[in-house]
Amino acid sequence: MPSDMQVAAPEAPCPDADRLIAVQDLSVSFGAASVLSHVDLSVCEGEIVTLIGPNGAGKSTLVKAVAGLLAPTSGTVWRRPGLRLGYVPQRLSIDRVVPLTVRRFLTSAGSGLGKAAKTALAEVDATHLIEQSVHDLSGGEFQRVTLARALLRKPHLLLLDEPLQGVDLGGQLALYDLIGRLRRRHRMGVLLVSHDLHVVMGSTDRVLCINNHVCCSGAPESVQQHPEYVALFGPEAARRLAIYAHAHDHAHDLAGNVIDTPKDHHQNGHGHGS
Repeated sequence: MPSDMQVAAPEAPCPDADRLIAVQDLSVSFGAASVLSHVDLSVCEGEIVTLIGPNGAGKSTLVKAVAGLLAPTSGTVWRRPGLRLGYVPQRLSIDRVVPLTVRRFLTSAGSGLGKAAKTALAEVDATHLIEQSVHDLSGGEFQRVTLARALLRKPHLLLLDEPLQGVDLGGQLALYDLIGRLRRRHRMGVLLVSHDLHVVMGSTDRVLCINNHVCCSGAPESVQQHPEYVALFGPEAARRLAIYAHAHDHAHDLAGNVIDTPKDHHQNGHGHGS
């Protein structure tokens, strides 16, 4: 859990009162393996920041460091005093032998949560699932339920680690809309890890590409400007998605692995350090 010790907050692209978290010069190593190196990150109230990068890039490790679930090797994680986090991990293992309804899954987070569980399910348009077994839920339904569980804490910041994993395109668009509504309704910040290297949530404010360090960052470009994407997804889907154009000295293969390219092809890019 987050430490009670407070450090000075690094500069973030918002007023001091709106800053939720600020990561400065953070590095994480497991033994001799460097997972993250000198990473800076901030999230402000009402802001959606999406992390992208190849498999094994350190995205989940960064989210866990922000959540206080692991200690960095060096660097600092500043959290606004009194900050409440809602965390949806990348994988949540539930023993299929154990019968577990959605109601029990939500109320197991603490006592006296019966009414709060119903309210949280209503927030994610899933009240009809309350008596269903969690084992029988579709990918999209399960993600809504885990999101409802995160909302029980009334978070200022949502940490969503690949929330669209195992969800079809229609379900992904619906979840993007839901996350956007929650952000607007509660002015909460969102730190979202995406499994896609190029297509991100359309209402994302900033994108950070991670591969051990921050390779590049910036604002996504609307898919509406790309006729080929509109043709592929349809105009309504394209409105809710966005393209992020990488600006670094590598490319990715279809599996998301890094392919080094000559640096003079990307003069404004950044090399992969360790």
